Amino acid sequence: MGSGAGERGWAERRPVLFPFLLCLFCLALSEQIRYRIPEEMPEGSVVGNLAKDLRLSVHELPTRKLRVSSEKPYFTVRSESGELLVSSRLDREQICGKKPACALEFEAVAENPLNFYHVNVEIEDVNDHTPKFTQNSFELQISESTLPGTRFILEVAEDADIGLNSLQTYKLSLSPSFSLINKEKQDGSKYPELVLEKPLDREQQGYHRLILTASDRGDPPLNGTTELRIQVTDANDNPPVFSQDVYRVSLGENVPPGTTVLQVSATDQDEGVNSEITYSFYKTGQVFGLNSKNGEITTLNTLDFEEIKEYSIVVEGRDGGGLVAQCTVEINIQDENDNRPDVTFHSLVEMILENAVPGTLIALIKIHDRDSGENGEVNCRLEGEVPFKIISSSKNSYKLVTYGTLDREQTPEYNVTITATDKGKPPLSTSISVTLHITDVNDNAPVFHQASYVVHVAENNPPGASIAQVSASDPDLGPNSHVSYSIVASDLEPRALSSYVSVSAESGVVFAQRAFDHEQLRAFELTLQARDHGSPALSANVSLRVLVGDRNDNAPRVLYPALGPDGSALFDTVPRAAQPGYLVTKVVAVDADSGHNAWLSYHVLQASEPGLFSVGLRTGEVRTARALGDRDAARQRLLVAVRDGGQPPLSATATLLLVFADSLQEALPDLSDHPEPTDPQAELQFYLVVALALISVLFLLAVILAVALHLRRSSSPAAWGCFQPGVCVKSGPMVPPNYSEGTLPYSYNLCVAHTGKTEFNLLKCNEQLSSGQDILCGDSSGTSFPLCNSSESTSHPETLTALTEGDTW
Repeated sequence: MGSGAGERGWAERRPVLFPFLLCLFCLALSEQIRYRIPEEMPEGSVVGNLAKDLRLSVHELPTRKLRVSSEKPYFTVRSESGELLVSSRLDREQICGKKPACALEFEAVAENPLNFYHVNVEIEDVNDHTPKFTQNSFELQISESTLPGTRFILEVAEDADIGLNSLQTYKLSLSPSFSLINKEKQDGSKYPELVLEKPLDREQQGYHRLILTASDRGDPPLNGTTELRIQVTDANDNPPVFSQDVYRVSLGENVPPGTTVLQVSATDQDEGVNSEITYSFYKTGQVFGLNSKNGEITTLNTLDFEEIKEYSIVVEGRDGGGLVAQCTVEINIQDENDNRPDVTFHSLVEMILENAVPGTLIALIKIHDRDSGENGEVNCRLEGEVPFKIISSSKNSYKLVTYGTLDREQTPEYNVTITATDKGKPPLSTSISVTLHITDVNDNAPVFHQASYVVHVAENNPPGASIAQVSASDPDLGPNSHVSYSIVASDLEPRALSSYVSVSAESGVVFAQRAFDHEQLRAFELTLQARDHGSPALSANVSLRVLVGDRNDNAPRVLYPALGPDGSALFDTVPRAAQPGYLVTKVVAVDADSGHNAWLSYHVLQASEPGLFSVGLRTGEVRTARALGDRDAARQRLLVAVRDGGQPPLSATATLLLVFADSLQEALPDLSDHPEPTDPQAELQFYLVVALALISVLFLLAVILAVALHLRRSSSPAAWGCFQPGVCVKSGPMVPPNYSEGTLPYSYNLCVAHTGKTEFNLLKCNEQLSSGQDILCGDSSGTSFPLCNSSESTSHPETLTALTEGDTW
């Protein structure tokens, strides 16, 4: 209960205390504790009481955990007293170098609550470095001819301290011939100058030894010394003199190393050593070499006009007395055609549309030749015959543009070679090749492999079978070459087209949707279209003519002689005095098929009197083969078979009833019920046929009985299913064949004329008869004979026509 109240009390006071603590924290951060100590204090030295300066009592130190936060632990805090101690060596020169002010800044950290305090410790310089010279002694040569007042700059000393602790002055040991002047540079550094006070005499004193002292103003001051050795040399009254002040020479850039450039020459009027001249470069170089004895200048390396066009070299000639003369050698480098042109492509368009118009920018070409003059003048050209050309844009800049018509299908890419040739002697050239790819554009319509297609399809084909395949190619690429096929026109009715054929859009295979019937449709034509998938799409059309081939699926149909209304065969009369070859009648038949399948032949299948009549093999004309004999019967029955030329052949039969009579009245009694004397040979043939038929029927009955007994023993009801009435009987409507396109494209009329002899003539009618119209022909007496009815079938394949009841033949 108490803890909860305490927590609530703290929560209530926290909004009031937080701004107060934040202000204290900010004040603590803004305060900075400053100390100043000399450098090189020993470790453990007290810098100051940090806890006291931060107003922290000694009792708070264990909980506040006062410490120093610094990358380099120069200082530490004593935990018992809060004093700031030196923890490592403090070398001002190492820490701050030559800076006039040196201070170490760090943060003191106190916890509970957490506070940061900025501490600044300034490091004061102490005179702990002595001025030092780089050498313990220096050599100096002074000619005895040197005039008084001449100054010589001496070596300087170094002091790492700053302020008064650094180098302040130079002193020279006492000498009647020399004095010292302290000089100061702009940066405040000091340097000594030696002054010649009076002329020197090498013969009296050839060597002088002086002590040079460098001092600072520290407390105590520190000094550094070096020995100055002055050698008095003999006077050289005459300096060397070059034959020319300036030497000029031209040199080709491709001369090999070791080639002599020129030879400089200097003379000295002195004698002895003072007249011996040594040649040297004022500034050493790595391009030319100099013979120090004779002054011959040679090349050390290969020269390049494009890098340096002119060299100016200073050559010194020093005599033995130390006098120096100088001359200038100016070497002019002559350019030679040793650099090939550089060809660079910029903004190269690697993919070019094949329908790009002439003048389309392909690339920018930069030509650069490092040579100068004519050696740097460049001509640019294209190699080979390509539909591109180069146009000069500006100096050393060219444009590569299209020049002719591009066709990706003929040339998908071009390897363009550009040759840049300068005008040097001999000329140098550079060739660069780049491959330009031509991008496809849908500019080619599909092309069928054939100009037109003709397909022969036999009738009664299975539905769904492929009957043809069209193929078109497109030389474009990608979707531009993807071809799909469709039927766009046909001479069939649009509603019936889909029930006849279809085409695969992908393969171009044409399928028959139904079984074709040659007798109904002999040919039809389709217009197929091949369309690519470009944008915009291009297409091509081709005609496909389908010819439906005939099969022998229709038997011949006998048009004449026709059966009577009661189904009986009609009769024809033949004059008794008919001579051999007399045209009795003509069997007229048609076949709905075509070609060989409709090529009909006529044969005598059965005759009452063999040899009496003959039938034309192709015409079907029935003629007398001989004259009628006394023993020949007046009534003759002739069975004529009509066969087509198909494989296998189909046939039909026609029954002819012929009566030998001179008139119709004479022929009527012969049609009475008086029996005709039978022919023994015909009766024998009849009995043989009946016996053969009876034996066949008995054999079939025995086989059927055996099968029935076997099925009955198996006790399988399913086996008796087909013996039940009505189960296996199939019936359906019969469609009469269409003979409008058969072998008899017109009808026949039979006309009878009575001129004392009965004769039948077949006359061709001028107009085709309509379906169902009976053909009747008559004479003046009004007697008519029914010949045919188009609504009734008169084809009786392989059967004999039965006589009506009461007729005897």
